Amino acid sequence: MTRKFEGKSAVVAAGAKNLGGLISRRLAERGANVAVHYNSDATEEAADETVEAVEAAGVKAIKIQADLTVPGNVERLFDAAVDAFGGVDLAVNTVGKVLRKPVIETTEADYDAMFDINAKAAYFFLKEAGKHLNDNGKIVTILTSLLAAFTDGYSTYAGAKSPVEHFTRAAAKEFASRGISVNNVAPGPMDTPFFYPEETPERVEFHKSQAMGNQLTKIDDIAPVVEFLVGDGWWITGQTIFANGGYTTR
Repeated sequence: MTRKFEGKSAVVAAGAKNLGGLISRRLAERGANVAVHYNSDATEEAADETVEAVEAAGVKAIKIQADLTVPGNVERLFDAAVDAFGGVDLAVNTVGKVLRKPVIETTEADYDAMFDINAKAAYFFLKEAGKHLNDNGKIVTILTSLLAAFTDGYSTYAGAKSPVEHFTRAAAKEFASRGISVNNVAPGPMDTPFFYPEETPERVEFHKSQAMGNQLTKIDDIAPVVEFLVGDGWWITGQTIFANGGYTTR
């Protein structure tokens, strides 16, 4: 296996399990040190397992627990990675929260939580990545293919993810002079534990029917796209890449 990221270091937000965990492992297998971020106490065991897998790949790992809706915690995350590894080159944000709820039933608390997690945390992740990354670094945020869907129920989820496209375009322009690329990846509905509680079995089957192979997006199909953007795809910047088996397009 090519260790194309030998000598580099990465921060992976929500990097303990599911897509984030896979990205942490893949970057480590290719030579990058990894700072594994996680949010809740319930995820600490998964974070420990991911740290162990990263170290087994022959690189360094640290774990950091933090609520990234608090900007000071995002700064602390990057500071910890710089302290541990001497610098940061790659920053991947997989943080997100899904909510399917009609507009007329959505509370202010729902709205605030969704925008804090999906938009505010993403904004300050970009800010701190821009401050901390070495020149020629790479930044990727995970969004959603619902950005291109005309559907019900996901007003606060897709709505809170949508500003990140502009955050990314602005950051890509502002960081370009340092050779830092900034992109998004927008998966289709993913086959992870976050998706199923928001949907009925019938709607799950409908989502499957909209993509090639009659299947949901798998994390194994998204991690290589992220790896490409932080590696050989360095010339791509300011973009949102829809990787969804044809679920939506625009």
